[in-house]
Amino acid sequence: MNDSSATANLTSVPEETSEEDQNYETATETVNKLPSAFSAKPDRPPIQISSQKYAPIDWLGYFDQEDDIRIQDSNDVFHIYTAGTKGPVVFCLHGGGYSGLSFALSASKMKEKVRVVAMDLRGHGMSSTEDELDLSIETLCNDVLAVLKKMYGDSPPAIVLVGHSMGGSVAVHVAAKKALPSLAGLIVVDVVEGTAMASLVHMQKILSNRMQHFSSIEKAIEWSVKGGSLRNIESARLSIPSTLKYDEAKKCYTHRAKLEETEQYWRGWYEGLSEKFLSSPVPKILLLAGTDRLDRTLTVGQMQGKFQMVVVRHTGHAIQEDVPEEFATLVLNFIHRNRIGPHGVEIPGILRPSVSKP
Repeated sequence: MNDSSATANLTSVPEETSEEDQNYETATETVNKLPSAFSAKPDRPPIQISSQKYAPIDWLGYFDQEDDIRIQDSNDVFHIYTAGTKGPVVFCLHGGGYSGLSFALSASKMKEKVRVVAMDLRGHGMSSTEDELDLSIETLCNDVLAVLKKMYGDSPPAIVLVGHSMGGSVAVHVAAKKALPSLAGLIVVDVVEGTAMASLVHMQKILSNRMQHFSSIEKAIEWSVKGGSLRNIESARLSIPSTLKYDEAKKCYTHRAKLEETEQYWRGWYEGLSEKFLSSPVPKILLLAGTDRLDRTLTVGQMQGKFQMVVVRHTGHAIQEDVPEEFATLVLNFIHRNRIGPHGVEIPGILRPSVSKP
């Protein structure tokens, strides 16, 4: 579930018992050996065993390449995935416990129109930093700015910051610093200050109740889908492996990010988030999953037309993973509508707003 505890989407916490998990593999093997009552039907597709259905998928074909960004005067190395060669940069920040590959499916559907960059934040994915547990909002913001500086120098292209959950708070705080002159848009995915702050009290319990050890990567992918944290099997097969690490002592896979050891920073992610979001001087959109409600500050801001809001139905917390095509369309439409980039982004079927000549 990871930092989805900071949203109202608390119902997706898996309720499997450890005994069920231990017996699952044996039971599956037994069932697969039994003759099927429908085996005589020629049109019945072959049974897809669990290990095949939940096998990892390589990111190649979704992103174009990966790279390591080494930060000067430190031992910090941030891993990024990139796709596309033209248009503004859509710079993606994942949620707590996720990785840059959380945006893989979405990137594959956007890269013809924009350049997509997805970063593994500190303590996550394949990034390596001196202090993996310093997830303070200040440090996370500085990491993002350092990576952007290293990538683009003093002449960055138009940048749209996209942040999911914890990454959404980082995107908002980066925007609030006004240290990125080429910032052209802000997209926040499924995080609202009021809901997040109210949910922090449950976060440790959710983290401790989730499955902690996996005998294989396939088991972890299966758990994420059956537990409800991800609803798109293809995306889970892409992104979940990068959220794990192998424990040599225990001979199993565990969660890469040690979120349970970063509690001192959680409040800082979300406190004052609504005001900072509204005060950002760039076009902005808030994407919400299901029925999450706005807090008072955002409700007033929406009534005043300070931002666009879209509720994406039939999806879980990770909108960009569950419905990547719809997510990509929302991002591209936002960029087109706000004419972001040298000439905006041309999207078939959408008329460009007319511009009056002087």
